[in-house]
Amino acid sequence: MAEEKPGGPVENAPSARGVATDQSGGPTLGEDGAGEGSGGVRRNVFAIAGRALRHRNFRLFTVGQSISLIGTWMQQVAVGWLVYRLTDSPFLLGLVGFVAQGPTFLLAPIAGVLADRYNKRTLVILTQTGMMVQAIVLAGLVLTETVTIPAVVVLMGVLGALSGLDIPARQSFLVEMVDDREDLPNAIALNSSVFNGARLIGPAIAGLVVAAVGEGLCILINAVSYGAVLGSLFLMRTPKREIHRGPVLGQLISEGFRYVYGFRPLRSILLLVAFVSLVAVPFTVLLPVIATDVLGGGAETLGFLMAAVGLGALAGALYLASRTTVRGLSRVIVSAALLFGVSLVALAFSRTFWLSLVCLAVAGFGMMAQMASSNTVLQTIVDDDKRGRVMSMYSMAYIGMAPLGALAGGALASAIGAPLTIALGGLGCMVGAAVFARHLPALRAQIRPIYTRLGIIPEVAGGIQAVTHSTRPRTGDGT
Repeated sequence: MAEEKPGGPVENAPSARGVATDQSGGPTLGEDGAGEGSGGVRRNVFAIAGRALRHRNFRLFTVGQSISLIGTWMQQVAVGWLVYRLTDSPFLLGLVGFVAQGPTFLLAPIAGVLADRYNKRTLVILTQTGMMVQAIVLAGLVLTETVTIPAVVVLMGVLGALSGLDIPARQSFLVEMVDDREDLPNAIALNSSVFNGARLIGPAIAGLVVAAVGEGLCILINAVSYGAVLGSLFLMRTPKREIHRGPVLGQLISEGFRYVYGFRPLRSILLLVAFVSLVAVPFTVLLPVIATDVLGGGAETLGFLMAAVGLGALAGALYLASRTTVRGLSRVIVSAALLFGVSLVALAFSRTFWLSLVCLAVAGFGMMAQMASSNTVLQTIVDDDKRGRVMSMYSMAYIGMAPLGALAGGALASAIGAPLTIALGGLGCMVGAAVFARHLPALRAQIRPIYTRLGIIPEVAGGIQAVTHSTRPRTGDGT
């Protein structure tokens, strides 16, 4: 996965909590129920985007994000192609993917506490500046033809550490960009569309640039593109927020992990996200092998394969953005995970370029819909004062587990081949979806009182507040 630049999910307020969503996109949704439900008329996606752009800070952010993310995806394609060109090793592809995202697993929980305690914009500015410096150094090495694989591994490890600190802060920062909480779902939908639009454009451009002049220019473009998002952050006007003191480690243990562990829906969703990220999401690391050894192509082929994933993910984001109901989300999680798995198995057996593009587009759709829908439920049911910490655990599950899968997948692909490795990941994804579906009725029963209290579904019986209280996540003090 490329590191995502500022933007993401949201926090606070009952009106937002019923419709909040995730870093990779997604709109409003909620508990399973009667399809679209009453009043569930689909909304024009462009109208959604227009509402969010009324807010100056979000408008600035969207412009900067649109430019910066294209560079992000260009660098990801360039680095993958560079490593495979120099080494012809699927294992080293997996190793680079591991170090680029592995630190997130260790650093995200602490970063989540920091995001709940300090100024989010300042944290994001610091981490994004560090990422820009990393890209400048890497581009310099590649352009001067002095780059080595150990240098790539170290620099991608630096990027991974910065990403681990950056992700929870920017995921919870979006709420401060939008003054009207009613517009938060709109902002998230637009942010997701921008992210996946760049995921479609960036790899396609990168494939052409790498084929024409090499990987260095792609990485340099990414370094320059950070200026756009940093400029937007400096131009924002955000209110001062209270700084919360207290032991970071104590908050992390007592109010983070125990909070999640004490509420089964949170725990189950995060476990599914982590499992899918471990076994299925790392398929992207093996795409250079598919492009060259399976399809017989070059850098342009890799660019189009990556763009196909982006096209499917963008379609998934727009599909979710078009929904206005809070019902049906848990079915989306299950069905999207199943679709993701089936498409990966089909990709493993494909030996033609166009069929592979179709499989990857479907995989992108399923991956986006499953992860975004999972994040939506988490955002809906989490307590506002613990949002940064819960989102840090989402980062651990989604982004932190993927590099472990990339490392294992690279080693496995060296032994049995990339296609079979991808097929096994798809089968694992389907198994995870089936297990989650089996426990779905019990999870919905625990979530329903929370949605009722928030006004997402009607209060249908007396004493609902008592039921709600009994089903809320337990904090460290046992309340």
